[in-house]
Amino acid sequence: MSETLDADDPTATAERVRAILGDGPVLALTGAGVSTDSGIPDYRGPGSPPRNPMTYQQFVGDAAFRRHYWARNHVGWRHMERTGCNDGHRALADLEAAGFLSAVVTQNVDTLHEVAGSRRVIDLHGRYDRVICLGCREVTARSSLDERLAELNPDFSVTVEDIELAPDADAVLSSTEGFRVADCGGCGGMLKPDIVYFGENVPKPRVEEAYTLVDEAAGLLVAGSSLTVFSGRRFVKRAAQQGKPVVILNRGATRCDDLAALTVDAGCSQVLRALAGPYAGPAWMEATTPLSTRTSVPET
Repeated sequence: MSETLDADDPTATAERVRAILGDGPVLALTGAGVSTDSGIPDYRGPGSPPRNPMTYQQFVGDAAFRRHYWARNHVGWRHMERTGCNDGHRALADLEAAGFLSAVVTQNVDTLHEVAGSRRVIDLHGRYDRVICLGCREVTARSSLDERLAELNPDFSVTVEDIELAPDADAVLSSTEGFRVADCGGCGGMLKPDIVYFGENVPKPRVEEAYTLVDEAAGLLVAGSSLTVFSGRRFVKRAAQQGKPVVILNRGATRCDDLAALTVDAGCSQVLRALAGPYAGPAWMEATTPLSTRTSVPET
């Protein structure tokens, strides 16, 4: 039977987490709840507004949907590139540097684990700082596309009042009519954020790599995910099937609470920092570098 804690005392909670997970190495699976303290709202946390994310089928099948998406993304990008990591991200980087964590598998696309100093990160759902052509499959930096979109839409306002940042660098705008969308500079094909949309599958090699990390880990620490989506839930099931301890740190219930040895109903940052405790190291020093200077080399 799963044990449940409310993290009124982060230090005592961290001690209980360590007692269950042991000395590691442990794999971390993270979701949007890790990034809420960076000002990025989650999709399904308590109090989150209802959302209707665009599906892959809508994006590729309707030019109006694509125009609406890119207009919103154009606004959201300006905010996201200035967003910094928080103490939860830094604590996970410290835990990895100390050998307690083997890696991070994240359902987020915000790249903040890497900014915080985590070295081995699987971006399960892709990255917001990359764009892929659905024709020639070339992957390019989102920052380059931003320059092209700005040239195509010089009068499009990026200081609107009815804006809400979403976890995929999206934003909500009242009107996007007239926004001009850029095509691939190489083949003229359709450009799409290098993000796994609803209706798409996570690339198989990425899934297999994450499964291998589960197999090699001594336990699994879930941080900031309701595990509603199967793409993350399957790793919890894999760990549980192997008899490995699972600890879930999340605000509210998750779909895998019954598989966890311990569930902690709390935000991530304070508990993760307490868990890192004496392992605190220099990972935070990289956190002040703007994301716009950290665009990674596209995968090949």
